Amino acid sequence: MEPSSSSSSDNSLPHSEYQMGFAERAVAAAGAAVVSAVLVNPLDVAKTRLQAQAAGVIYNPMWPDFRCYPSCSPNGLHGSGPACNPECFQYKGTMDVFYKIGRQEGFGTLWRGTGASLLLAVPTVGIYLPSYDLLRNWIEGYTNQSYPHLTPYAPLFAGPIARTLACIACSPIELARTRMQAFKESGPGANAPGMWKTLLSVLSLRQNTSSTGNGYRLLWTGLGAQLARDVPFSAICWTTLEPIRRRLMELVGDEGNVTSVIGANFSAGFVAGILAASATCPLDVAKTRRQIEASIKGLFRGVGPRVGRAGPSVGIVVSSYEVVKYIIHRRRSTTD
Repeated sequence: MEPSSSSSSDNSLPHSEYQMGFAERAVAAAGAAVVSAVLVNPLDVAKTRLQAQAAGVIYNPMWPDFRCYPSCSPNGLHGSGPACNPECFQYKGTMDVFYKIGRQEGFGTLWRGTGASLLLAVPTVGIYLPSYDLLRNWIEGYTNQSYPHLTPYAPLFAGPIARTLACIACSPIELARTRMQAFKESGPGANAPGMWKTLLSVLSLRQNTSSTGNGYRLLWTGLGAQLARDVPFSAICWTTLEPIRRRLMELVGDEGNVTSVIGANFSAGFVAGILAASATCPLDVAKTRRQIEASIKGLFRGVGPRVGRAGPSVGIVVSSYEVVKYIIHRRRSTTD
């Protein structure tokens, strides 16, 4: 199905939106990123754990004073107490990850890596969304004058280019976040390493195991797999999101308000996020495995939490971003 060719005429954004600077867009995007990162981090942890387990990472914390939780039957002895059945440490799905992490490590673990997620989301989204806006607007303006039949495809080009810029800039933080979420305590009171310690450990490990070494380029480990995931995701997401969003905004008409902006953008983002995440799940698994140094198998492992995360995440980010832009536009209109 081809996009509607009217996307940049009848459905184009207000002229004043085109005049909004990169800095204003970045502020709006950063606020949206904070909200999304906090709300969907548990799903991200579940997705990473499932993918890491399928790659061969063993989650089996055994220390002398460890005790099985009530629904986990003992299986022999370990140290001074009973050892749990190995199945107690095998994740069977998203809800099982939540349950076992809560019983074994505490529910706070579900927000592990939130700091890294925020450090990742704020600059990534702060680069990504404003770059997408400006690129889309430029492409639509250019094609409108020279190649009108290509105007509906502006999101197909703007999304991947903007995402590539953001990924290159923020790949080291993404590497740290993935490793932090895959970590599980090896003893009571053990704390997950922070972002900087995680990155330093990557450099230290590689320098100790390789005489040649690649220096700081190691911090971009998995960038190729990340781009292979995120570029198609962006292409699918924006080419799906834009027609839905503009159609919904058409139905609202000139009587739009903050509620309608949130509703239209969240609905469009939710649908686009689910479709894009489902299509690119194998690429997400490849990225995760590359960053935790594992083999490739079970390419749809973690598809549930990935899809469950992507829908609300895209919806929250896009709707929050657009509503802040709408508020800035309204305030500017009343002062002019």
